[in-house]
Amino acid sequence: MKRFATRLTAALSLSAMAATAMAAEVNVYSSRHYDTDDALYAKFTEQTGIEVNRIEGKADELMARIEAEGANSPADVFIAVDAGRMFRAADAGMLQAVDSDLLTTKIPAHIRHPDNLWFGVSQRARVIFYSKDRVENPPQTYEELTDEKWKDSICIRTSSNIYNLSLLASIIHADGEDAAKEWAAGVNANLARAPQGGDTDQLRGIISGECDLAVSNHYYYLRGFDQDIEGLTAEIDQLGWVWPNQSDRGVHMNLTGVGMLANAPNTDEAKALMEFFTSEFAQRHFAEQNNEYPAVPGIPLDEDTARMGYFIIDNDTPTEAYGSNAAKAQAIYNEVNFP
Repeated sequence: MKRFATRLTAALSLSAMAATAMAAEVNVYSSRHYDTDDALYAKFTEQTGIEVNRIEGKADELMARIEAEGANSPADVFIAVDAGRMFRAADAGMLQAVDSDLLTTKIPAHIRHPDNLWFGVSQRARVIFYSKDRVENPPQTYEELTDEKWKDSICIRTSSNIYNLSLLASIIHADGEDAAKEWAAGVNANLARAPQGGDTDQLRGIISGECDLAVSNHYYYLRGFDQDIEGLTAEIDQLGWVWPNQSDRGVHMNLTGVGMLANAPNTDEAKALMEFFTSEFAQRHFAEQNNEYPAVPGIPLDEDTARMGYFIIDNDTPTEAYGSNAAKAQAIYNEVNFP
């Protein structure tokens, strides 16, 4: 009888362990919208046994949902594709600090929150593109975009676009608010057209002849080689690019950021996923599948990304400043009537 009870207890324990293993999951709210990320999460599940449940949407909508759900939110991990929105989530009290030697060792300090509320896991460069046919000496810095010789020449997204808010926020950090205001006013004076569309549309504007210069994230250009993008791929050889500010602070970089939600019900699983994003597999995935730059130093570039060459990045400006200066940046844009 005693032997039967011992066996029964052991069987029940094994059953409980199996149920626990089956129940392991992590709930992700993500503003990344790339189908290629399916393979990333599948690999994580294969390695850990933790199932990934994803809800995708625009970052602001996801943050509103998290706020509405409050303490009952099932969300464990929040992912956004720019530092500005990661700052907003942290500032709203949505994120909690993550104690991880792996994350703080692998992720450089300038692309993570100073209190470890979020971490950058891939990077995006903000680049100046130009028409090879019409521009002989393109601007070499972001500041040179304000030169009067570029009047009626520039295509760029709206002032409310998070990429442009972060760019101006970085200029505030580097040069001060007065210089940032001069920059916003100068670029506004040189617009070829009212801002419209996404980054790909700015590149299309060069090809169509609407503008001679455009500001865009680097991977929108590289997608033109991987995919047949209307208005871009067939004539992509018309485009040249400049890595800005190579003689001073370097290229402005934004990021994909990840943080653990303050009310996360699955904290161990959330931490495991965040640490997985620093693995060589994940870092290579970001580079190879979406032409992003790795966040972890030492990971090689994929073939397509390497075609643009190497460059000096701005690692003196903490990406946290993109969020802390965002309100000032928007106020400056509004003051100079930047569309």
